[in-house]
Amino acid sequence: MKKVLLGVIIALMLVLIFRSCVESSIYEKSLEEHSLLIEQEIKNVSKLVVTEGHFSQVYTYQDSRELFGPLFTADKKALVVVNAEVQLAYDLSKIEFQLDEASKTLNIIQIPDLEVKINPDLEYYDVNADYFNPFSAKDYNIIKRNVRESLMKKVMDSSLKTNAEERLLSELSKFYILTSSMGWKLTYENTLIENSFDRVYLKN
Repeated sequence: MKKVLLGVIIALMLVLIFRSCVESSIYEKSLEEHSLLIEQEIKNVSKLVVTEGHFSQVYTYQDSRELFGPLFTADKKALVVVNAEVQLAYDLSKIEFQLDEASKTLNIIQIPDLEVKINPDLEYYDVNADYFNPFSAKDYNIIKRNVRESLMKKVMDSSLKTNAEERLLSELSKFYILTSSMGWKLTYENTLIENSFDRVYLKN
């Protein structure tokens, strides 16, 4: 009788050990599949979140050079019509993240900064210059630099920046939906994301 009882106990122990090993293997396989799925989703997300726009402005350039004191000057000026195509983008392939399988957490470490590309087309009108103060390459470079700075300020104050941020937040919120559906947590710089990404996380 004791041998039978001992045999039953051993058999139960073997079954429990076997089930434990099988369940552990299934759990580890599930974790691995979830990790691969999250990594693949991050790779598949739109590489560039792009907003495009068009800006126009009229820019006046003036420069004076004193000749024999302030009473006599040599002047030059130009009227410049600017038409610019602007593109705002986030390169989401540059997202830095870590996967912690033990705590089932996706931690986004860094979001790429906004990239702004400005392609201005400059047309010069009413270009006038005195003999002693002619236009040079330096003047044209100053005009281009001032135009670019002016356009950049307009872009950053416009709705284009807001639209680009909204599209970025929409893409990042996909990670929250994915992790939540699998019972994982999403953090950004070790801060728990409880609903979805908010504008407060973005750099100005």
